[in-house]
Amino acid sequence: MFSPSSTPPPAPEAAPAGRPGRGLRWLAAPAAAPRLPEAEIGRRYPRLQVFIGIFLGYAGFYLIRNNISLIAPLLLDEGTITTVGIGIIGNAVLLAYGFSKFFSATISDRSNARYFLPVGLALSAVANLVVAFVPAVSASVALFATVMFLNGWVQGMGWPPCGRVLVHWFSTNERGWKTAIWNTAHNVGGMGVGALAALGLAITGDSWQSAFWVPALGALVVAVIAFVLVRDRPEAVGLPPIEEYRNDPPKVETDLGELQESSYWRIIVKHVLLNPTMVFLALANVFIYSLRYGVLSWAPTYLADHHGMSLAQGIAGFSLFELAGIFGTLACGWVSDRVFHGNRSWTGITFMVGVGVFLVAYWLAPVGTPYWLLMVFLFFIGAFIYGPVMLIGLQALDMSARHVAGTAAGFTGLFGYVFGATLASTGVGWVVHEFGWGATYGLLTISVVLTIVLLLCVLPREKRLMAHHRSLSAERSEEPRV
Repeated sequence: MFSPSSTPPPAPEAAPAGRPGRGLRWLAAPAAAPRLPEAEIGRRYPRLQVFIGIFLGYAGFYLIRNNISLIAPLLLDEGTITTVGIGIIGNAVLLAYGFSKFFSATISDRSNARYFLPVGLALSAVANLVVAFVPAVSASVALFATVMFLNGWVQGMGWPPCGRVLVHWFSTNERGWKTAIWNTAHNVGGMGVGALAALGLAITGDSWQSAFWVPALGALVVAVIAFVLVRDRPEAVGLPPIEEYRNDPPKVETDLGELQESSYWRIIVKHVLLNPTMVFLALANVFIYSLRYGVLSWAPTYLADHHGMSLAQGIAGFSLFELAGIFGTLACGWVSDRVFHGNRSWTGITFMVGVGVFLVAYWLAPVGTPYWLLMVFLFFIGAFIYGPVMLIGLQALDMSARHVAGTAAGFTGLFGYVFGATLASTGVGWVVHEFGWGATYGLLTISVVLTIVLLLCVLPREKRLMAHHRSLSAERSEEPRV
């Protein structure tokens, strides 16, 4: 491990540009603490502790994100809600989450991650408890959708502080693998909500409300654990920045003068909204999410309608797709760091080629294709697509200055959820109805090609940043040790 004593002390850290509103000053990012003695730095750099905190914290959000899909059959049997109502409620969460992921990030970049993440998780738990224990909510689709919209909004407080922590506690040449491991938290949370909901239904005699309040109680426990483990950034606890600690400079350096002289929104406009790289990544995320949900959400329907499979076989394909995402995400992170040495664009392009190959095989498989072979195709589509899903956010973190990293990642997430997921649900449904499955998978294949083109547009910029990163690393390695 790199010793902090081998480089001169860094310049004093600038205060974040802008702060949360007057009533939320307690949420603001803490100032840098006095530097600890060098003998204590290595022993007190709590990276594993912080990582476990954001892993469990983010998994906790998936316990209570959109649990209505788990108990929809019970609501339909009661006759209190229709399939249209369930769709409206589900879309309310999706839209709110997409917008919140961006706007929450603009606050998170200036806030204390140790507070921001647990507060968002606790508020989401409260929304789920309201659904469970206030009968008027489930009696009205409008009120149900409103509460779930608010739930989706505070759900957007989960990703940004985790991105902030990843940027501040893990340096460029290790961040791909660490982010890949962290990104599997949503799979862990997805499995956890099924277990907790099943437990609740079992102990309450299939009362659908238990699928909301049991996971909510679990989420509150996780929020407390996250608060105990997470720390905002090394400097806040008297430790050197991660770039100094590991002798690994960032791809993009922070302009301290800009932080002090410009308003925060002006910085966002410059570095995010008018940054061609961020726009290309955001557009690529639209097609990636279209592919992810276009294949996943419609797998049971496609297998039943086109291949004559049973509903149970279709649901098994759905689950296999998600399971493959764990292996694909981890593989993508490892390949990104070890094979392409931090070049996320080439990694994403490689994985998108894999998506294209297996998507076309899945599409063109004739009726009568063995079930196991269709499952192989679905598995590898899932394995390859979840890598780029993770990489887009990672590229936004890597290719933006630290003070706007969360906002940049939130910007790409906004496009992915609001536009990409919408295309995958309403758009795919319309195309299937009007033109059939052949046209649908033809358009999804075009999405693969467009994603690769957009990543090729990002590639030259990333190459320049990586060359700059290598030159800075070489300069630092040549500095005399004290």
